[in-house]
Amino acid sequence: MKIFRMAPMCTMIRIITLVLLALPVLFVLSAVFGRALFIAPTILLVAVYSWVWLRFRPTQFVVHQDALEVIWPLKRQQISRASISDIRIVNGRDLKPQVGRGMRVGAGGLWGGFGWLWTQRRGIVQMYISRVNDLVWIERTAGRPWLISPERPQEFAQALSSSQSVAAQPAVPADDPASRARPEPGR
Repeated sequence: MKIFRMAPMCTMIRIITLVLLALPVLFVLSAVFGRALFIAPTILLVAVYSWVWLRFRPTQFVVHQDALEVIWPLKRQQISRASISDIRIVNGRDLKPQVGRGMRVGAGGLWGGFGWLWTQRRGIVQMYISRVNDLVWIERTAGRPWLISPERPQEFAQALSSSQSVAAQPAVPADDPASRARPEPGR
């Protein structure tokens, strides 16, 4: 069993998170200084932020002999290693050619992006990321692919693929001509 925490936030997500965390503080200060109108939005924001932290943002990815366990503060989910057909490291900028345009459905900006990522070419992808580079794409034989950001992504991919015939490899867009098998000379 190997445990990998959620990767630290990249600078862009850290800045967005700090701005979003300032909102409830500003609302409380506005309420204290005579704008009672901001009390209800403050309570709503704190409830939403708590829900994102407790139910949307995973804290750990645990690689077991027969499963990948994803742990949130209030829930756990297991993915059978037998259902994993491919594991590869991808960067955010390389995803668009592979998956097409995307739209997040869930939480985004506060501590990362969590929930579903609807994509033009791949449909819905489970997404739990705290940075935009060094992401791990997990392809499954049955079920949606997963896009996650564990700490030490190379080591994570190697640990997850170690007892399978799958090897961690750099992502190559499916429609990239270089990824297609070339005929041998003389055939």
